[in-house]
Amino acid sequence: MREHRAIRRLVPMLCLGLTAILSMGPAAVASRAPLVAHSEAAHVHQPARVSAADQAIRLQGLLGQHSILAADLMRSRIRGDDSFVQAADAALGQNTEAMTGLIGQLFGAAAATQFGPMWSDHVVDLVAYAAGVADQDTGALARARAQLTGSEQELADFFAGASHGRLPRAAARDAVLMHVDHLTRQADAYAAGDHATADRLYRQSFQHTYDLGLTLAEALLPAADRATLREPVWRLRSQLGKLLAEHAALVEDVSRAAVTGTPDFDAAAESINGNTRDVAAAVDTLFGAPVARRFQAQWASHVEQLVAYAGATAAGQNDRKQRVRAALHNFERGLAAILAPATGGRMTPAALTAALVQHDEMLLRHADLYAAKDYQGAHEVAGQTYEHMFELARRLADGFGAQVAARLPRGGPETGQGGLAGGHR
Repeated sequence: MREHRAIRRLVPMLCLGLTAILSMGPAAVASRAPLVAHSEAAHVHQPARVSAADQAIRLQGLLGQHSILAADLMRSRIRGDDSFVQAADAALGQNTEAMTGLIGQLFGAAAATQFGPMWSDHVVDLVAYAAGVADQDTGALARARAQLTGSEQELADFFAGASHGRLPRAAARDAVLMHVDHLTRQADAYAAGDHATADRLYRQSFQHTYDLGLTLAEALLPAADRATLREPVWRLRSQLGKLLAEHAALVEDVSRAAVTGTPDFDAAAESINGNTRDVAAAVDTLFGAPVARRFQAQWASHVEQLVAYAGATAAGQNDRKQRVRAALHNFERGLAAILAPATGGRMTPAALTAALVQHDEMLLRHADLYAAKDYQGAHEVAGQTYEHMFELARRLADGFGAQVAARLPRGGPETGQGGLAGGHR
């Protein structure tokens, strides 16, 4: 195993593409040729001169995005959808580059040099596992599991070492093991046609990996920066970013199912419904049940219209698409009218409406590109949408202010759901 790792780290990352590897079957994947790297900028861009707390939220976002992209790549390999595999590989490569760069910014070039190859190994291991599942190759699965065990240990030891004792090795290994367990089990369930389990694990994987980013930041950053991460507005930014980014990813997932008519549509729809309930619970915690009920009615209608647009796109129903756009414009103005007063004038209804229009246009563009089988374009737009959710979260948290943010329980909105606990659909 270690000889394979040493050889792979000497090979330039641009030498091979994932599609070529997968076309040769699981035996070739098991040889652990590296994923192709990408020269384009990563989806989640790094603003200039940001604070360590900004970078900690970005680490959360990149880790959560990794989970989504890895799961999507594994599923496309299981489906045998080679065109989507190639585009998903490109997006995951960009995410890996961004994570390695961020590790370097936070902890130095030596840490990035150590982290990059280990994380690439981790990604290749996951793809090898999906190949073994797809081809029902027990030997390939056994090799992939063995390689994953090695990757888990190396990554956990890296993070524990970088923390200088603040993150115990056992805790680091448990966290990495859970991440890998989520991804491999969702792949198993997806291949077996158990889409409800697969999508439940899809959400758990994102949420766990996103939260892992904060755990790592609190263990690795200096004390002053760690204290900033506990301030109410920063915590609210983190939690809103988590909910909104998951919303975007799940809308895209159910839209893909609506376009293709695949059997996982119902499970994908239930996942986005679950996220809607969680977003409404957060609003309940911050502003009370009456506001949350008005918000949830608007937000749920918003999701329904986005999914309807994907279905109309697949059916070539341009008139219906235009009706959906009109309905979305009503949502954008209505939701802005609900949220703008909560910002105390720091965000106007016009500014909020503009941000929501941008969000919706990105999601509609993603559905159009996916329906046209432009998977690379769809992934690029998905990355922009994901990034935009963190900008929206920042603007909302800053607008709501510290007094409102202080209402957020220490564990996030899911631990204090108030009058909407149990929720509505």
